[in-house]
Amino acid sequence: MSKKEKPLYSLIAGTTAGAIEAFVTYPTEYVKTRSQFSGKREGPWTIVRTTLQTKGVIGLYSGCMALVVGNSIKAGVRFLSYDHFKHMLADPEGKVSAPRSLAAGLGAGMMEAIFAVTPSETIKTKLIDDAKSPNPRFRGLIHGTATIVREEGLRGVYRGLFPVMMRQGANSAVRFTTYTTIKQFVLSNARPGQTLSTGVTFGIGAIAGLVTVYTTMPLDVIKTRMQSLEARQAYRNSFHCAYRIFTEEGILRFWTGTTPRLARLVMSGGIVFTVYEHVISMLGAREK
Repeated sequence: MSKKEKPLYSLIAGTTAGAIEAFVTYPTEYVKTRSQFSGKREGPWTIVRTTLQTKGVIGLYSGCMALVVGNSIKAGVRFLSYDHFKHMLADPEGKVSAPRSLAAGLGAGMMEAIFAVTPSETIKTKLIDDAKSPNPRFRGLIHGTATIVREEGLRGVYRGLFPVMMRQGANSAVRFTTYTTIKQFVLSNARPGQTLSTGVTFGIGAIAGLVTVYTTMPLDVIKTRMQSLEARQAYRNSFHCAYRIFTEEGILRFWTGTTPRLARLVMSGGIVFTVYEHVISMLGAREK
């Protein structure tokens, strides 16, 4: 039987990994989100230069705390859910096939979308959208969240739930399947009892992030549009949003923000899996 992570330690390791990854990579998330809003198209470097000139370095961290908090909860839920589903779907020897790993990742993505990602990303997106105006309304995470809930109700922080569930399900399914498949391949060719080095773990996680970006980018663009401040007036639902983007802006618009998201998810994949494996190892958390 393969080793299984203890639920509490899996949650601790995932939460820690998510918080660290979100803070380190946030400027790329900010640039990606800004580039996906409707209106004038801006390249990544233009957004960075304009933001630094008008808001300073702190401008690249607009909405950061919403993502750090949400990402830590998201990663905790993701790893806890994935480990649970993976254990349920494992064969008698404890091995998980690629299709079953895909199913476990899909389930984990759905869980994180409902409990963590949708509210945190909706608030983050609205804060970034508001911050680009000359006179921002929101004075930070708490004030922004309170204002959104007061004006739009709970639906205001759960706007875009469907595309988020689709994106997170696809994200986790692709990322975990890619990571698990490559990790198992590397371990199968290693000496018995040999563990993966930090560099190899980071590299496998980075590859998983690369594959995830290109396969799920359209869902990410739709998600951002549905969570923007103008979404209520511009789109009836996610399908209407996708239709308008396709007919008015062209199919390539679905891959807007690929460069900054690629930078983030490649780093994210490396950081998250590396920190997670290290924390699990430090806690001595795997049980037979």
